[in-house]
Amino acid sequence: MVEKLYRLYYDELTAWCTGMTQEAAAAEDLVQEAYLRALDSEKLLCGLTLNQCRAWLYRTVKNLYVDKFRRKRFETLTQDFPETAEGQPGYEELENSEFLSCLPEEERTLFTMRYLEGYNSRELGDLFSMPAATVRMKLASARKHLKKEWEE
Repeated sequence: MVEKLYRLYYDELTAWCTGMTQEAAAAEDLVQEAYLRALDSEKLLCGLTLNQCRAWLYRTVKNLYVDKFRRKRFETLTQDFPETAEGQPGYEELENSEFLSCLPEEERTLFTMRYLEGYNSRELGDLFSMPAATVRMKLASARKHLKKEWEE
């Protein structure tokens, strides 16, 4: 089944994915990864029509692209932070004054996870069982508290 899907949709998927990634090599990698997942899910795919299999492949490629984009963005974000505070102006003062301690515990946790660990508001909402809009509201409140603390 997967061989048939490969013959039918490989070129189409690769062209579509190249449009997304703007890189032929990256597109080919994503499509190959999607077909590897198709091999793992062959039992599922055998029960689907060709159009459903095609949709499954497109959705898988799109999800792989989004995952890769998020991972790349997160890795870039973490590379920007120094591993230690030594030699970095301002970090010692920030640690010593316990700048974040002025925040309520929930806001401090959300703020740290959002801006230092790279979670987005939807992921935080899932973790803390609250709507993403509530997370954003609490983050805005935390920023307001920190701004007030900074100005004092």
